Amino acid sequence: MICFMFPGQPLSPGPPPPDDDDFRAVSRLCRERTGIALPDLAWCGEPSTESVALQVYGAALSLYRARCLSQQGIRPNLIAEHSMGIYAALAVSGSLPEGDALELTFRIGRCMAGMAETGAYALGCVVGLPVEPLLAIAENNGVYLANHNTSRHFLLSGERSKMESAVVEALHSGAFSAKLFPCDAPLHTPLMEEIADGLRAVISGYRYGEPSVPLMNHIDQDFLTGAEVPDFLLRELLLPVYWEKSYRELLAVGVTRCVEVGAGDALKKYNRWIENEAAKSL
Repeated sequence: MICFMFPGQPLSPGPPPPDDDDFRAVSRLCRERTGIALPDLAWCGEPSTESVALQVYGAALSLYRARCLSQQGIRPNLIAEHSMGIYAALAVSGSLPEGDALELTFRIGRCMAGMAETGAYALGCVVGLPVEPLLAIAENNGVYLANHNTSRHFLLSGERSKMESAVVEALHSGAFSAKLFPCDAPLHTPLMEEIADGLRAVISGYRYGEPSVPLMNHIDQDFLTGAEVPDFLLRELLLPVYWEKSYRELLAVGVTRCVEVGAGDALKKYNRWIENEAAKSL
């Protein structure tokens, strides 16, 4: 059983894909629906932030790679998504057209970028600590768990000054590494309630069909129906991503091959970590 895994926003663009018919088609959609020229991430109209450009790039690259896999006869039996990978996942599952998925990614990103006008936020990638001390560090510093990727790989999110303190405490507590990344908004935290009305207005502007391929959500590992998609799209911006739980559930339902459909190979690395830990516990 094949699962397509859709990662979230990449930290930087990768090498340009081949200039083939599928890439040109996705690039055309990207320019028309988001105002971004995909090959160089240049803004064709009113510019936005680097984070928004990378969010659109990530979704577009996922759509392109899904097209390439389809050309090779590789199609998913299940779909899983991580963070902002949900938008491309919706398109490949058949719930949204590709153009709508790109536009939705862009509009959600623009809405989140508005938070950067009144506050400074950051993500912190913490590797090496178990979840209990990590959650204590988050509480001590007034920040939040954003991604539970493996038993020792997490993202925290919150106000930048508080995140700086949390990263220092994580290193002092024995983390292998703790790195800070600026961001437009504190994604996957309750702080996103500040723009919930704006997000809800964007999400409600689209029609979501029933997924033709089962699509597992990263919060409670249920399979989304078309009617559930709008609520999930808001919830997932306010709640953490639970990738470890998602991967374990994929294995439990019979997935035998996972294909990462997007930029990089972060999800593959998380999966190997999870598998290695499971093997050690036997």
